[in-house]
Amino acid sequence: MITQAEYRQRREQLMANMKQGTAIFRSSPMAVMHNDVEYNFRQDSDFFYLTGFNEPNAVAVLAPHHEEHRYILFVQPKDPEKETWSGYITGVEKAKELYGADEVYPINELDEKLPQYLQKAERIYYRLGRDEKFNETILKHWQRLLRVYPKHGTGPIAIEDVCTILHPMRLIKSEAELALMRKATEISVKAHNHALEFAQPGRYEYEIQAEIEHIFGLNGGTIAYPSIVASGKNACILHYVENNCQMQDNDLLLIDAGCCYQYYNGDITRTFPVGGKFTPEQKIIYELVLKAQLAAIEQVKPGNPYKNIHDTAVRVLVEGLMDLGLLVGDIEEIIKEEKYKPFYMHRTGHWLGLDVHDVGVYQWGENPQPLQPGQVLTIEPGIYISPNIKLVEGQPEVPECWRGIGVRIEDDVLVTSEGYEVLTAGVSKSVEAMER
Repeated sequence: MITQAEYRQRREQLMANMKQGTAIFRSSPMAVMHNDVEYNFRQDSDFFYLTGFNEPNAVAVLAPHHEEHRYILFVQPKDPEKETWSGYITGVEKAKELYGADEVYPINELDEKLPQYLQKAERIYYRLGRDEKFNETILKHWQRLLRVYPKHGTGPIAIEDVCTILHPMRLIKSEAELALMRKATEISVKAHNHALEFAQPGRYEYEIQAEIEHIFGLNGGTIAYPSIVASGKNACILHYVENNCQMQDNDLLLIDAGCCYQYYNGDITRTFPVGGKFTPEQKIIYELVLKAQLAAIEQVKPGNPYKNIHDTAVRVLVEGLMDLGLLVGDIEEIIKEEKYKPFYMHRTGHWLGLDVHDVGVYQWGENPQPLQPGQVLTIEPGIYISPNIKLVEGQPEVPECWRGIGVRIEDDVLVTSEGYEVLTAGVSKSVEAMER
């Protein structure tokens, strides 16, 4: 659990790194599922990271230069009639008590109250993004202050993306965050291990999905993202979510599923033979992907460039595909010109945290992001040989025996002070384990 003391520390850290300015954060809007039915609410990750406040129609303001109020919340006021239909609302008074704001106002007073927190700011820290209506609100206030700037010589003359300061903070996980991520990965591990036992020829992909997500729910979690349960050639579709095919004896089953626990996410992929035994070709591809993943994981240590992970996996995969005659030519040219992409078209991983594809820079111009203790990332190489694979000019035709094989292996890895910890090691991935 994240304490209010930690949320306060995050806000103080952000304000300490801001120039003379005011930062504004908007909660997520409600999303319509159909007609007048809405999806379950999911708070904006930046807003939640700084406030812990889990309601829509709210705004957080950080004004370190203000004489009285450094942290201000605008929230929905109590409304008994609305609460009868949609659930309890924290309200203005309780929000101030529970969430540590210096001042809390009803959200309908935003236009009236916001200018006092902008007048002495030299810039507005705000991410112009998906909420176009709220973008217009911020631009409206900024333009009004610009018009009177010549009279006073004060006020914001620029808008700066707050995420250049905030997202590097989110990239390094606290002990409390890691505890939640360990719980999310623990539940994810339990679900994958159950799926390994439950899957068999004749079952449908959606049955496996239901078993996995049932375990998420039984343990207090939800899905981190739409579960991918892809058998046979479906495994060659990276974001396959139909999950409606019946599994056959010689199919591989690729499961990419993760649990979200109190907003923090797990993300695991395993690929195994539905009938309990790899075909010779499936086994060769699986062993190659596993070799690439293990080599890539060994690149996780403080100070190493993030790009080493992908570069290592690519080299192992290309060497293996060349040994099989599926790629031909000079290895350096194949890698430089990315001629391997018909078989491996994505990166080897991503940051993980409040978002499944979490925030954080991967490359600073020509300088790669160095790995640091507290970062969590996925490592997920794969090989996908589509039945209709489109080859790069000069590469040989792929024999039929390889077509339709898709393999990905993914783990969640924490960068430690001495190296790494695989948070998802509880799901085995050896050939022997996959053949049960």
